[in-house]
Amino acid sequence: MTNVEITAEPRTDFGKGAARRLRRTGNVPAVIYGNDMELVHVAISEHEMDLALRKPRVVLNVTYGGNVYLTKPRDVQRDPVKRNLEHVDLVIITKQEAAIRTSYADAVAKAEIAAAEAGYDSASVIMALEEAVARGEDPLEAVDHAVADVKAKAQEMAAAEAAREAARAAKEAGETEAGEAEAPAESE
Repeated sequence: MTNVEITAEPRTDFGKGAARRLRRTGNVPAVIYGNDMELVHVAISEHEMDLALRKPRVVLNVTYGGNVYLTKPRDVQRDPVKRNLEHVDLVIITKQEAAIRTSYADAVAKAEIAAAEAGYDSASVIMALEEAVARGEDPLEAVDHAVADVKAKAQEMAAAEAAREAARAAKEAGETEAGEAEAPAESE
């Protein structure tokens, strides 16, 4: 499931020093905005947020001030060396957009399983899935088409490689016969 429950705490200190103090406590500074809502500065557990961001198309149910906001990550800033979270922007989304994101994430998970079962690279299947979704197909139905597309491409590549190998073998056989025909003529 790509819906993750996260609790946010209010944040009143701002600036570089305040952000560093906040990160030392295991939290990450974040902002929530959208839907004609005023920008809200919050602090979120870095560990929970990091785990949530590993999921494709994650929907975050952020509890703050007695309200639950459906959000998605808009901008994630990480330390370039340590890869720790530095700051996260969360934008409020509608229930419909949350359902679409969840459907797509479920399709990606299904594509990874189908790729493993078929013995294909999951990245290739996911790329084919994205192409099918871009054409307007339903994400969950597009998984089967994506696997079939990858299978067809793999068969095309195998046939092309076999044709190249056959041509290479025929060329070598032709050169060998020509070399054998010339060899006795030279010994006379």
